[in-house]
Amino acid sequence: MDNWKHLSFRPWKELKELQSSKLRFFITRQLYPFSPYYRALFDKHKIKPEYIRTQEDLRIIPFTSKEDFLPKKDKPKGNGLASNSQSHNPQRFRDFVLQPDEKLIKKYWPKNKLIWLALQKLAKGKDYVNEKLNKEYRPIFLTATTGTTNQPVSFLYSNFDLYNLQIYGYRLLEVFATGENDRAVNMFPYAPHLAFWQTVFAGIAHNNFVLSTGGGKTMGTQGNIDAISKVSPAVIIGEPNYLYHVIRTAKESGKDFSFVKKIVLGASRVPLGFKEKIASLLGELGAQDVYILGTYGFTEAKCAWGECPTALNFSSGYHTYPDREIFEVIDPATGEVKKQGDDGELVYTDLDARGSCVVRYRTGDIVKGGIVYQKCPYCKRTVPRISTNISRSANIKDLRLSKVKGTLVNLNNLSVILESEKRIEEWQIEIRKKDNDPYEVDELFIYLSVSADTEQGALKEHLKNEILASAEITPNDIIVLARKEMLERVGMEQLHKAKRIIDARPKV
Repeated sequence: MDNWKHLSFRPWKELKELQSSKLRFFITRQLYPFSPYYRALFDKHKIKPEYIRTQEDLRIIPFTSKEDFLPKKDKPKGNGLASNSQSHNPQRFRDFVLQPDEKLIKKYWPKNKLIWLALQKLAKGKDYVNEKLNKEYRPIFLTATTGTTNQPVSFLYSNFDLYNLQIYGYRLLEVFATGENDRAVNMFPYAPHLAFWQTVFAGIAHNNFVLSTGGGKTMGTQGNIDAISKVSPAVIIGEPNYLYHVIRTAKESGKDFSFVKKIVLGASRVPLGFKEKIASLLGELGAQDVYILGTYGFTEAKCAWGECPTALNFSSGYHTYPDREIFEVIDPATGEVKKQGDDGELVYTDLDARGSCVVRYRTGDIVKGGIVYQKCPYCKRTVPRISTNISRSANIKDLRLSKVKGTLVNLNNLSVILESEKRIEEWQIEIRKKDNDPYEVDELFIYLSVSADTEQGALKEHLKNEILASAEITPNDIIVLARKEMLERVGMEQLHKAKRIIDARPKV
């Protein structure tokens, strides 16, 4: 169904030329003609679609961000209180959906394409042509953002996009070096979220057996363990924290998971230390030489990318699809496009989508190590690869602590320390104000559950030193709780993602 096996090994120069060709077609024949949002944006900034011929030309297009999908807010009236402001245009996200009609097609499509359509109508009838156009453009499916940093936004798929979702799934399993007889268990929560459906369509496209359990909220932890024991999958797929919880619980009940060859993690960042924790646990369950593979995806792209198998302490980077998208890395403050390998914010452009489409979309994801274009040293593919060291810009908070007033603290760095520590089973960071007074100093508390043989005093001292060295702050307290209490605190079987960072500061 796909030319990935050939395409992913072609010289980068050829892939870049293919990118430029697809970019020109997409902008002139799909995006500008049929996207209400981008047609208005181009016209406002006097950008003609034919100006965009290569990746470098994208720089004249203004960025798009998540705020552009959200309902606009009226300015406050009367006394200026925020409660007087109202949202309007709640269907604003629909402006990003390609919406062709007969008038737009005649205006923007070339004569040879219009002649082809006319001949199709003569030969097979108007209904046939309308059905073909409906299959390509009519939205019939959606996934949505989780709303962890903002209100949820829906992204719509046509039949064309669902076929693409299968292609992306096929490519993911190829990058993972999945065998044709490898069975898999999918433990992502059942929801209109990309991770679950990308996994479902991957199994269909690659012709592999995939059992989707719906995660802890649907079947419970014991139900997932029982399913794994029955299916004996070579591959287990899921959200990192919940998958770790399932494996740890299986170990305590003496299960044999020696059949597991690969763990695929998505929906959260996966530090190398966390991979080692999972591999160590699986080793105690009889699974040897297991590959722990991370993925990266976001709703607005309607697909995901993965690492190829390497040793635990190495990452090959996320292998992208240059015939389907263009990635840029920019300076998040200035918008300047960075060079190969430079740190910055990831920006995404569609090349082959229908339904909801985005161009120069600011993901809000900060990547350390940027994008590289050299051949992968492990699988030898030549596609661009994104560094796996990615964090959300929303996780950078201004913590005005008494010791380090005004210090910028990257909470992602704290997460990596806690996630990688083998003695820690569960954790949560809470930020609050002293005495719950919005004008007082910030306080930072860390809650943990730890393995039974852990010397708690030594662990606390170690963590305080690690956090001080990494973030130049010291937690107000590190509190050890029973595992059951911690599981409830993070919402392990109630939420789609474990609640790891709590900002409990009152709003001023």
